[in-house]
Amino acid sequence: MDNPASLSRISAAPAARPAWRAWVPAVLYVVAWFALYWPLEPATAAFTGWLAATLGIAASSHLYAALAFLLFEVPKVLMLLALIVFVVGVLQSFFTPEKTRALLAGRRQGVGNVLAAALGIVTPFCSCSAVPLFIGFLTAGVPLGVTFSFLVSAPMVNEVALALLYAMFGWRIALLYLGMGLLVAIIAGLVIGRMNPVRLVEPWVFDIPAVDGVALRPDWRARFAQGFAHVRDIVLKVAPYIVAGVGVGAWIHGYVPQDFMAHLMGRSAWWSVPLAVLIGVPMYSNAAGIIPVVQALLGKGAALGTTLAFMMSVTALSAPEFMILKKVMRPRLIALFAAVVASGIVVVGFVFNAVI
Repeated sequence: MDNPASLSRISAAPAARPAWRAWVPAVLYVVAWFALYWPLEPATAAFTGWLAATLGIAASSHLYAALAFLLFEVPKVLMLLALIVFVVGVLQSFFTPEKTRALLAGRRQGVGNVLAAALGIVTPFCSCSAVPLFIGFLTAGVPLGVTFSFLVSAPMVNEVALALLYAMFGWRIALLYLGMGLLVAIIAGLVIGRMNPVRLVEPWVFDIPAVDGVALRPDWRARFAQGFAHVRDIVLKVAPYIVAGVGVGAWIHGYVPQDFMAHLMGRSAWWSVPLAVLIGVPMYSNAAGIIPVVQALLGKGAALGTTLAFMMSVTALSAPEFMILKKVMRPRLIALFAAVVASGIVVVGFVFNAVI
């Protein structure tokens, strides 16, 4: 005979939560975001006016213009990033590195480069994951040139960059950047694949056996949890870069004369695009940190092609990534990678300055 106590415990066991409950925190998060973002511009304008009056800063001064830019753009970019990263975190639960590797394995040059560049947009990637992804792709049979198309596209043409560009500049510039970035990634991978510098990859990379990832299908609760984890981790990590980028943008916006910037990065100077790429290559930032600088440069008369070439060089060619890749590549291959990508960015900058 069954124990009545055990029966009561069984009957008292909590029922499974309804599926719709998983959506409640996400919906509340989005509603709260819009409630805070909607009055942001008038609130920061009023605060800037009060602060300037308190400190005795004239409304017509360079300092006031820089201060207004800084106080509005920092919370604006951080809030945009908080929403975009949440959505991206949920979407990325559908695109794991293992799935990406499986899709690219055995792909030939050409089709593989296009697919790799496209997958780079939606696949989680940062400079710290460059080495494991590089090893995983090669051990899975992904050609070297196809792997490089992914390595270029993933940090440069990521969905966070595109969403921020759309939110701040509109669909035209976002689509231009998307097309330019994919073109550079595809061509760079094709060029490196044609040269096939496999001998410049460290030999131990090819001795590692391929490992199949475990296919998981998380429910919506897990997907939203990943989105919130992305917000907590990524926004806090990139916040210093955003503040630094907005600070540089505020200085450009308030103090740099428009004629000077138009001359330095305008379409009339043939050397403006190579100079912008040379300046951008040694810099280290992400899309969220560099976009406020791009906004200030465009506002001061810099040419669109030159400005986007600068942004692409900063996001696609970073010194920390080179240092990490040095573990699996010889310096000559890293130099070849940087030279091919930088050359492609320069050409694209020239083309867009000529036609736009």
